Amino acid sequence: MRAFTISVFGFLVIAAISSCFCDGNSSVLCMESERQALLKFRQDLIDYSNRLSSWVEGEDCCKWNGVFCDDLTGHVKELHLGLPDENFDFFSDEFVAYIWSKLGGKINPSLLELKHLSFLDLSNNNFGGIQIPEFIGSLGSLTYLNLSRSGFQGAIPHKIGNLSKLQYLDLGYSNNQQPLETENLQWVSGLSSLKYLDLSTVYLATATDWLQVTSSLPSLVELHLFLCHLNTASFPSSPNFTSLVVLDLSGNEFSSVPTWIYGLHSLVSIDFTGNFFRGPIPDGFQNLSSLKVLDLSYNSINSLTSSSLSRLNNLQVLALRHNYIPGQIPSTIGNLTSLIHIDLAINQIQGIAPTLLENLCNLREMDLSDNEIDQEVSEILQGLSRCSLDKLVSLNMENNSLSGHLIDQLGQFKNLVSLLLWKNSISGPIPFSIGELSSLKSLDVSSNRLNGTLPQSIGQLMSLEILRLEDNLFEGVVSEMHFSNLTRLKILQASKNMLTFKPNPNWIPPFDCEIIELGYWNLGAQFPPWLQFQKNLVAIDTSHAGISNVIPSWFWNLSTQFLEVDLSHNRLVGEISYLFKSNVVDLSFNQFHGPLPQVFPNTKYLSLSENSFSGSLSHFLCNFSIESSFILEIKNNLLSGEIPDCWKYLTSIWVLNLGNNNLTGKIPRSLGSLNLYALNLRNNNLSGEVPATLQNCTSLSLLDLGENHLSGSIPVWLGNKLSRLVVLGLRSNNFHGHIPDQICALSSLQILDLGHNNISGGIPKCFSNSSAMVTKNPSSSFLIQYQFYDREFMESALLVRKGREFEYSTTLKFVTSIDLSSNVLTGEIPRELGSLKGLQSLNLSRNLLTGKIPANIGNMGLLESLDFSMNRLLGEIPPSFANLNFLSYLNLSYNNLIGQIPLSTQLQSFDEFSFIGNHLCGPPITKNCTKKGVTSGGSEGHVGPKVNGLYISIVLGFVMGFWSVVAPLFFMRSWRFSYYNKLEHIGWKIYEFWQRPRRKDCVDSRRLSVLHNKDWVLGLAMNF
Repeated sequence: MRAFTISVFGFLVIAAISSCFCDGNSSVLCMESERQALLKFRQDLIDYSNRLSSWVEGEDCCKWNGVFCDDLTGHVKELHLGLPDENFDFFSDEFVAYIWSKLGGKINPSLLELKHLSFLDLSNNNFGGIQIPEFIGSLGSLTYLNLSRSGFQGAIPHKIGNLSKLQYLDLGYSNNQQPLETENLQWVSGLSSLKYLDLSTVYLATATDWLQVTSSLPSLVELHLFLCHLNTASFPSSPNFTSLVVLDLSGNEFSSVPTWIYGLHSLVSIDFTGNFFRGPIPDGFQNLSSLKVLDLSYNSINSLTSSSLSRLNNLQVLALRHNYIPGQIPSTIGNLTSLIHIDLAINQIQGIAPTLLENLCNLREMDLSDNEIDQEVSEILQGLSRCSLDKLVSLNMENNSLSGHLIDQLGQFKNLVSLLLWKNSISGPIPFSIGELSSLKSLDVSSNRLNGTLPQSIGQLMSLEILRLEDNLFEGVVSEMHFSNLTRLKILQASKNMLTFKPNPNWIPPFDCEIIELGYWNLGAQFPPWLQFQKNLVAIDTSHAGISNVIPSWFWNLSTQFLEVDLSHNRLVGEISYLFKSNVVDLSFNQFHGPLPQVFPNTKYLSLSENSFSGSLSHFLCNFSIESSFILEIKNNLLSGEIPDCWKYLTSIWVLNLGNNNLTGKIPRSLGSLNLYALNLRNNNLSGEVPATLQNCTSLSLLDLGENHLSGSIPVWLGNKLSRLVVLGLRSNNFHGHIPDQICALSSLQILDLGHNNISGGIPKCFSNSSAMVTKNPSSSFLIQYQFYDREFMESALLVRKGREFEYSTTLKFVTSIDLSSNVLTGEIPRELGSLKGLQSLNLSRNLLTGKIPANIGNMGLLESLDFSMNRLLGEIPPSFANLNFLSYLNLSYNNLIGQIPLSTQLQSFDEFSFIGNHLCGPPITKNCTKKGVTSGGSEGHVGPKVNGLYISIVLGFVMGFWSVVAPLFFMRSWRFSYYNKLEHIGWKIYEFWQRPRRKDCVDSRRLSVLHNKDWVLGLAMNF
């Protein structure tokens, strides 16, 4: 932890900061020899951003950027060529500019000509993995050397140990892939003047002398050895650190706190983050009376004992983030009256002792986020208000189980800058006193149960920069007064509430935001005109906002800096010629029409689904390339023509959804060149066979080609190559042949839909190998959840369950289903299906299955939907049906089942249509059963047969009519063949009629009936 800056280096820090803004300020001309040396040095550098443009022949080098000279002699004494350590958004223009400004190339030995050079900073550049030049060890005047984060690798030259005047050495964070290394630290012993040493991420696993050497440096004040692969081996009994104040040993491999730490009484800051400590905090820390910072985060500490921290009267920072501390925080921590910062985030803390906060009168920052605190939020706020009311600056209790209401006295925390309560169960209104927090910069109460109207006093928070209110139960009208004094507001996120905001059309907001998210607000039919004043907007969400107009021209002018645009679920109209130059664009569920717009290469997520876009895909897809991962959804539009064969230029696409359009032709072979995770071409007019090139998409977790006119057999390679498949949908096509046994090799398969095809043969017995359907807790790790900024994308799929079509997205990974309905499957239902204990839906209806229902069907304890209707099943309903406690849909109609329906609360809850067309009895059917389980024949008390004359007439008429037609066919061969040829012709006409493009789910049952009748008639003709 770099919480302290040693006063000895104050002038160095000031000089480093000044170098970011100023050039050299020498009052005399630099030495000619040194100017030439610098020019040679520049020749070997790569300077893409032209940072060193001022380094020109003939100019005074003391005025060059980054060069500082001695005011009296003109000698170059300092080179400030490092960059500040910034954290820009990865996709932002600032990040690109920052990367572009890094120097690279080589370091020329001409630096040796700078005899008076005392300060050299090359940090945060990119020298591409070269070694640190050995000649740097000959720059004998150096007192400051910073080569951190500049891409050096290999062994550290031991000649650096010759720099006896060196006071500051930073070689940390060198190269992510191949860090710097050294087999020992003997060379460090020559740095007798060293006060600051940072070797973070340098590989020191073999340098067993690291402690002896560093402890022998008489002036060492700060030591940073983060992630150096250090362990507890070779510790001396008492290292001789005489001046050490700051010690950072985080990210190493210590299994316990080294006992020699407790003898370093001058230590002010200790950082042991991310080691392997277990058990409670050791009692030895109480001997470090000067300690102000103790960071033990990311270990396995499991308790806070009463004595371990009791004597740390000067402790100001206590960080125990991400451990395993359960239960309540003991009240003894309240004895640490000097505490300024306490961080106990990401533990298992369930509560705070009521007296804990009463004595922490100096507390400024408290982070209890990501725990299990189940208390009234008012109890904690009231405890803080007793002592630290005028001191508290930051309070973070995000992601807990806090309940209750915010206190009315919230406005008394006058110095509060950050209040973060995201993701709790806090209810009630925001108190009106919130407007008294004049210092508040960040307020996050999102994902709670807050209700009521927003207090207008929020508009008085003049310092507010971040306001997050999304996902609550706020309602009512928001006026211009709610924003009256929010002149510094940069982030406004308040989606998923029931708020209405319709300001005056001429209203000019007092703020200029970067992020505005007002999804689910009622913003009126007009596109919000006040958005045109947001010149720095990078993310906008006005989804579900009731907007029904066109997108105004001024909004397109704002789009050049957008990172995320979500205008979905409105009634926006018109044509779009080009899209926003954004990473995330969602225009789905609107009324846009015309051809698809132009797309920019930087787009990462694009959804144009549920609109009326028409025309071809060729111009849209084949005129641009995608730079990185991409999700493309254009389902439910009016697109036509063939899918273009230009996918080899779009290899970065992860998810492609073109379902529910009018696309024709074959599936292009070049789709196999994509690194797809999900492919959905459902409900188009595609024909031909599934291209074998799709077997190259080995990352596929979802493949849905249903409701097309695809033909051929089901590819064997689906099971051999696509081992990650979770969802396989081939419904309503013209596939024939058998179900290949290789499908059973898909161990992650949770959803299989082969319904409404012409598949024949038996049901594979090997389905019992599908481990995802055998387990009772399916949850596939292959159904990836994609994250773009704050936006989540989940794969979705349409499934037919319980006789209806459902779309699953967020719960898709928990769904299991097999649908083989409306095929020509024969044979018995394999008893092996009974082992699919995790299956929720099974549909085998409208086939030619025979035999009995397997007796172990009741083992499928999670079944919610079961359909065996319209087959030729025999025998009784197995008694194990009574075990299907979750069954909510059952259809056994039109089989040859007999006997009594098993008695169970679940089966008797269905109506008789679930059993119609069988020979069953007992509830819920009205027919009663005899003792042997057959239906009783007549009324009670009636004896003997009862003959109805009408029935006799019907039988005689049928016999006479039947033989008048059949007899000529039987004895006259020419009549027979003519009759059956004509009948076959009519059957094929009917078949072709039902094969016309349409929603096949509505007609396939009738089509199958025609096929079955045709097969019976042709069979009869052959027998004759």
